[in-house]
Amino acid sequence: MHGPGSSGWLLVALCAATGAYCLLRMRSGVEEQRRAAGGEALMGFGMAAMAVPATVLAPPRWAWAAYVAVFGAAALRSLWAAWRSAHHLHHLVGAFAMVYMAAVMASGTHSGVPVLTGVLLGYFTAYVLWTGTRLVPVAVGGNAGGGGAPPPGWGDRLELARACRLSMGIGMLAMLLAL
Repeated sequence: MHGPGSSGWLLVALCAATGAYCLLRMRSGVEEQRRAAGGEALMGFGMAAMAVPATVLAPPRWAWAAYVAVFGAAALRSLWAAWRSAHHLHHLVGAFAMVYMAAVMASGTHSGVPVLTGVLLGYFTAYVLWTGTRLVPVAVGGNAGGGGAPPPGWGDRLELARACRLSMGIGMLAMLLAL
């Protein structure tokens, strides 16, 4: 995860900005969206912290163990939530990937299990491609501007939530590739 400085800082910026937007999404009026946004904010800020170039900050091994504990707890919460909604399965995979990367870094080897890394790379590649296709605009017939409903707030804009998830998926791919 600690690659060249410039790409590391770009990853930090991407993940921190995504985490910040997810905090804004927590202001949604829909409880399920607030919960999902909270988990995604944790993931975004955690990824940003893990992506800081080692030349600037080389965390001690206990810090990686703390990441394992935090994201292990997030994985358990996602596992519990997955019983209610399949969307949380993606959160579970993301939290597991964070636990895996932190455990690898804590071990001091900085090289993961190739098969597991490959499976996670395959999953996140498919997720990024799928999410990206969902951002492509679809032509809508009729009068698109004549509705009486107020425009959604920042926390309820589906296309921005998808762009946020796409950014985190790309960040996860970059971190797994650098592992």
